[in-house]
Amino acid sequence: MVERRKTRQIRVGDVPVGGSAPVVVQSMTSTKTRDVEATLEQINRLHRAGCEIVRVAVPHREDLEALEDVVKNSPIPVVADVHFAPSYAFLSMEKGAQGVRINPGNIGREEIVREIVEEAKAKGVAIRIGVNSGSLEGDLLEKYGYPCADALAESALRWSERFEKWGFTNYKVSIKGSDVLQNVRANLIFAERTDVPLHIGVTEAGMGRRGIVKSAVGIGVLLYMGIGDTVRVSLTEDPVVEVETAYDILRSLGLRSRGVELISCPTCGRIEVDLPKIVREVEEKLEGVDQSIRVAIMGCVVNAMGEAREADVGLACGRGFGWIFRKGVPLRKVREENMTQELLREIAELKEEGTKEE
Repeated sequence: MVERRKTRQIRVGDVPVGGSAPVVVQSMTSTKTRDVEATLEQINRLHRAGCEIVRVAVPHREDLEALEDVVKNSPIPVVADVHFAPSYAFLSMEKGAQGVRINPGNIGREEIVREIVEEAKAKGVAIRIGVNSGSLEGDLLEKYGYPCADALAESALRWSERFEKWGFTNYKVSIKGSDVLQNVRANLIFAERTDVPLHIGVTEAGMGRRGIVKSAVGIGVLLYMGIGDTVRVSLTEDPVVEVETAYDILRSLGLRSRGVELISCPTCGRIEVDLPKIVREVEEKLEGVDQSIRVAIMGCVVNAMGEAREADVGLACGRGFGWIFRKGVPLRKVREENMTQELLREIAELKEEGTKEE
């Protein structure tokens, strides 16, 4: 079991972050915030996928004007993403944003950041201090020569100390870059020095398989060390994929259990059925299921019986046939052409029983 770092608890709207709260899954809309209908449609899709906090971009005045409608109609807390324009942080809070993300390195003078903090304190708004390799303060770049892990950690610690001095504690920190090892080291340095909640991720991870692998390694290593109170998987994809990937990572470490965990063995010469076809069909049918269910689809007798018994629902395949298992109990033998249908029938019954129990 992962032993999580002990952090203080803050709140972003009605969502607790840190302390004993589970690791929170976040994402960011890819729509223009000024398009309220499209933005809310995407937020609702993210919410259905399990997103618990959403960030929206407000780079232009039109986006700020639309923010109030977005916040009022969003099912989850909305964080305004502010860069370069301090006035937009104040205006976002006026529009009702439950959180504001700022990179102090691109906001300006310390006095301006303090004014934002005082306003957040007055309005009960959470702040996320963003420290990115692309927006590091000039003096730290001069000191270290490039945005290394020590420079990123020093920036985060500097601003954290200032927030504490100003009497503001409802904040979290994110330290991100596109280099996995640099990310890990920077977050580790910060985590060893404070109890401030950390939002983790690998920024600019990319798309498809490469982006998912890079994110899984960078985020997974930190989570295994107990570091991370909120997480965003940053992909060049539909943001719903970010949320689904985040839950896959968290589930693999036993930190969250939302959705279906599908276990299937690798292909090999021992398999006597079209296992990839069966797995694809089942996976497609189970897309969007949010109940915590463990499904095992095993292709040969070497591991089939054991893995199938350990799952909520399992299929153990032989030569042209398979056994359906439910909670470790073998139920019936089925032919290959009926495997998908029979497995899905057992899963549907299990889902129905779970709904009735709730």
